[in-house]
Amino acid sequence: MLTSLPVLLNSVIYAGIGIVTFVIGFFILDLLTPGKLWEEINDKQNRAVATFAGLVALGLSIIIAAAIHG
Repeated sequence: MLTSLPVLLNSVIYAGIGIVTFVIGFFILDLLTPGKLWEEINDKQNRAVATFAGLVALGLSIIIAAAIHG
């Protein structure tokens, strides 16, 4: 039981680092694209932008997971 505590703590730390990295990457994506992504997706219901943002999010997630996993 005691050996699982460090493993759990490491998992929480790496998850936190991954989430922060993902959010920063998504904000950088928003800065690099013309217009505001959230405005295009939410207000204008632009499905192409939503698909693009979702695929970028998936790609970022895979890259971050691979970098953390080693």
